[in-house]
Amino acid sequence: MGPGQVRVKMKAWSTNYRDIVVPMGLYFSGPVSKDTVPLSDGAGEVIEVGEGVDQWRIGDRVAGTFFQSWRDGPFNAGVFGSDLGGPTDGVLAEEVVLDQQGLVRLPDSLSFEEGATLPCAAVTAWNSLFEIGNVRAGQTVLVLGTGGVSLFALQFAKAAGAKVIATSSSDDKLRRLEAMGADQTINYRDNPQWGQAVLELTNQQGADHVVEVGGAGTLENSMIAVAPGGSIGLIGVLSGVDGQVNPLPLVAKAVRLQGVYVGSRSMFEAMNQFIAQHDLKPVIDTRFGFEQAPDAYAHQASGGHMGKVVISAEL
Repeated sequence: MGPGQVRVKMKAWSTNYRDIVVPMGLYFSGPVSKDTVPLSDGAGEVIEVGEGVDQWRIGDRVAGTFFQSWRDGPFNAGVFGSDLGGPTDGVLAEEVVLDQQGLVRLPDSLSFEEGATLPCAAVTAWNSLFEIGNVRAGQTVLVLGTGGVSLFALQFAKAAGAKVIATSSSDDKLRRLEAMGADQTINYRDNPQWGQAVLELTNQQGADHVVEVGGAGTLENSMIAVAPGGSIGLIGVLSGVDGQVNPLPLVAKAVRLQGVYVGSRSMFEAMNQFIAQHDLKPVIDTRFGFEQAPDAYAHQASGGHMGKVVISAEL
């Protein structure tokens, strides 16, 4: 362990869709070596600090930042290559060593398991809503599906006083979304033109911000659903990368479409303050033990989860 570094005993981890495609060489960062330590998301306890470390003490509860080199400010070329779990070694290990600047303090209100869900999905939702979308009370937010990003976006938007429309292909999941606070829901399997359904639910005004996790297969509907002058945070490619999208609705409604690639350390810290202030709790779908990590991957890949898939050192 070198100067400025911190050793963390990991207590919990969580998976993302990204973790499924990274080993296949299909993620933005490209192929990774077979011995790359996986996973970007985890939380633990500081057990050793290196020379010059002035931000952390033994016993502090922390989580690693997704991008180890993105501290503050806008996304920039220097960020590439510092994302945990590929190409940089990730956190699915009993202990990890990270730079002191690549850690944030967990909210006291969250367990290690809950804290492990934050680095990728939660920060992505925060960035989309508040850094890019500038979502405010009284506005309408559209979230797609019931994965980690979408559920965090639902929780954050409601806590900020926004109205939320949520989609799913499962009526049971729609009922659960309503229980979480979704104001209106749409079954996109029953309503393949769900962009028009959003317009109908909003008196033809549309959603001020769309948390777009689907990609090519959903973007056309999202462009229909978004309000004039609104914004779309393009996050994922769950519905694929192939296809053609007519950009005319973006121009005709003066819509801002911006890619969202997680977020910075400062965003993570601001988000944690918001979580503590509003006493928010991440939604955990299923927990697996450390030796069951392959099962956690399989459950993530199945797409049947609602919320985060967690691996715990305590199980």
